[in-house]
Amino acid sequence: MGRFRRVLTTAVLTTLLVGGTAGWASASSASAPGGPLPGTAAWLADDSLGRELPDPATATPAEVAAFFAGLSGAQQHRLVEDHPTVVGNLDGVPVHLRYEANAPAGDRVLAYDPRGRGTIARVAGDLEHAAHVSVIVPGSDIDAGTFDRTAQRAADLRAAAGDDTAVIAWAGYTTPSGIGLDLATGRLAEAGAERLVRLTEGLDAAGLPDPSLFCHSYGSVVCGLAADHTDAADIVVMGSPGMRADDAGALGTDAHVWAAKSPHDWIDRVPNVEFLGLGHGADPTSPGFGATVLPADDVPAHDEYFAPGTSTLAAFAAIANGERS
Repeated sequence: MGRFRRVLTTAVLTTLLVGGTAGWASASSASAPGGPLPGTAAWLADDSLGRELPDPATATPAEVAAFFAGLSGAQQHRLVEDHPTVVGNLDGVPVHLRYEANAPAGDRVLAYDPRGRGTIARVAGDLEHAAHVSVIVPGSDIDAGTFDRTAQRAADLRAAAGDDTAVIAWAGYTTPSGIGLDLATGRLAEAGAERLVRLTEGLDAAGLPDPSLFCHSYGSVVCGLAADHTDAADIVVMGSPGMRADDAGALGTDAHVWAAKSPHDWIDRVPNVEFLGLGHGADPTSPGFGATVLPADDVPAHDEYFAPGTSTLAAFAAIANGERS
């Protein structure tokens, strides 16, 4: 009974502490927008090309890419004009067409869904011609309204890495909001992992390089669950509460796994356990996990791993450029 109480206490502490950057306010359970994107019915009913358009719910990114490759430029642009919400969020559509469809939401927006709290993905750099591609996967309390923090991290990483690298700031899943069970469970991470996998499949269908995933805080849970279904070259986690894996081998990926945790990061106080679905498991920076640990002593806080001048940003830039040592 005593052991059970200790474990349960640890699980409750995890629930509370993982919300450290969210502010001490309660939050209800978050839900991802359900159902098809607005405009899907009109898209599926469109027979102007004399053929069926790919169903966003069932078509793979490779099938979408092949469909658009078979269209003339005029046909592609007609679909952008008639169905911007679908084209702008459909993985496998050529990058320049997604930018065009999402232009009202801003420059180089790869995806934008205004439903609920909103999801968005924006590119820093030239994605279509990049030699290297990185994706930043954020943690809690990030959505279309608070996206600037993630976009700034992408800009800082791209500036440090140079012109050959494009960085996608991807707020493409419903993140935990405030303090609540969502922070300590994998429910939202599982849904986010599915969306992250589809993003990487879309990059592959577009003929882009295998990406490096940079996963912050709860975003590292998303990356851990997505790992064995992506073709990522690198998975880099920072300020991680765990990846829902006992060690790097359990992730089931060929990607090189890197981890960073600052001694000044409150995440260091989060117990690394998983019990009855609460908690996210082993610390990726622990010696037994098997990740390559990056120096992070000069990182002042949980949200500062991408800050210019830090050793972590320098290491991230090298990884983004394909350096493995």
